[in-house]
Amino acid sequence: MAILEVQNIEKKFDHTSVLKDVSFSLEEGSALAIIGSSGSGKTTLLRCLNFLERPDGGKIIVKGETLFDSEVKGKERESEQRRKRLHFGMVFQSFNLFPQYTALENVMLAEKMLAAEQSDYKANKKEILAGIEKHGMELLDQMGLAERMYHYPHQLSGGQQQRVAIARALALHPDILCFDEPTSALDPELTGEVLKVIRSLADQKTTMIIVTHEMAFARDVADNIIFMDGGVIVEQGPARDVIEHPKEERTKQFLSRYTNG
Repeated sequence: MAILEVQNIEKKFDHTSVLKDVSFSLEEGSALAIIGSSGSGKTTLLRCLNFLERPDGGKIIVKGETLFDSEVKGKERESEQRRKRLHFGMVFQSFNLFPQYTALENVMLAEKMLAAEQSDYKANKKEILAGIEKHGMELLDQMGLAERMYHYPHQLSGGQQQRVAIARALALHPDILCFDEPTSALDPELTGEVLKVIRSLADQKTTMIIVTHEMAFARDVADNIIFMDGGVIVEQGPARDVIEHPKEERTKQFLSRYTNG
């Protein structure tokens, strides 16, 4: 069953079309990799899915609920936008951790803010915060960072910071976890530790969308791959088929840089 349906998404910046008629679906428990050159629309697509950008056209449906429909006009309240974003967890290229907070505090922050809005928060504050702290510790332990949870970002390597960012994205139990080039800001020796975590999440059947330039990783970990170019989906299909036996000439040209490099 499709957990996500993206239908005919369009996005323009000024007069430049960045996304053109983008449609795909994502099965629950599967991993989708999105590949393509810089400027092909990959990051903009993720930002539209996370409601960090508003599409100009199309529909976004999660678990049967229409979260965005360009035919429905009217300004949304910020609280409604936040609710929609909860369906997606986002891991950025550049970590985006708060430097004044420890690793554990970074992971706990969103969950604490959400809890503070609940009607029973004041009456049960101590118990609720203890539960959030326990959950944050469990996530950091899952990331292999149990001994680093009280360290600040500047005391962590890039790979460790990105693993904290993954734990933070998981904290609110998103339906879909999104990665935007999660290793692009890392030194080559640190890339492997982050890819290992993402691989383990795939093994646990975490539903994921991964924008990546790691072709071998995409082939081995993703169930399906989308190749984008110029804001359109040029080719999509099972990961190994797209990487090893691309059908479209543009896909072959793009992948030749990796196989011949």
